[in-house]
Amino acid sequence: MNKRLVTAAGCLLFLAAGLTAWAQSEPAQVKDIVQHVLASNEAYMKAQGPTHFKAFAEAQHPRITVVACSDSRVQMQAFDASPDNDLFVIRDIGNQLATCEGSVDYGVHHLHTPVLLIIGHVRCGAVQAAMGDYSKEPPSIKRELDTLTLKKGGDWLEEVKANVNAQVKAALAKFAREVKEGKLTILGAVYDFADDLKQGSGRLVLINVNGDTDPAKVKALAAPKK
Repeated sequence: MNKRLVTAAGCLLFLAAGLTAWAQSEPAQVKDIVQHVLASNEAYMKAQGPTHFKAFAEAQHPRITVVACSDSRVQMQAFDASPDNDLFVIRDIGNQLATCEGSVDYGVHHLHTPVLLIIGHVRCGAVQAAMGDYSKEPPSIKRELDTLTLKKGGDWLEEVKANVNAQVKAALAKFAREVKEGKLTILGAVYDFADDLKQGSGRLVLINVNGDTDPAKVKALAAPKK
């Protein structure tokens, strides 16, 4: 048999074996994920007990409307030890208002949360993408990146902070009356899981209070009560 044919046949057999292994491993991986989710839920149920859920079974009464990035490294337990019935959470890429206005309106106007917290994070992929050329992305992703106004080729960390400040500014324009009447405070923060801000890995760093980015004033609000 021709050596080229032998080689080609061998390659096809190797590829077929690889595809077979992939097809067999994918269901196994999904099963592992499902079991992990259900086991985690079971542990959570047992840890909390029925009384925990009775407190909010009929209605929700959150204190904070949160707009956060969808990034899997950003989770609410990092900011609230018991987020159940405390955080009304909206997530999208780039922690932006433009793509989730209705949900934010619901939190502010229907649930009457006194705080709107916008959380960006270090090393944000959406911010990095918006700083560069994302023309080859699918239309659905491009639409969401188009609503981020960032400096092309800028410093990644600085643009993360700039985006948080831009979202606070947009929220202030939208909820100006509520802020003026003292019914709503709009906060901007950066979650730093990589210690890029040199304040400790996993720190939530407040950078904006109702549009004021003066570090001294922001620090005063964040200072523990004496």
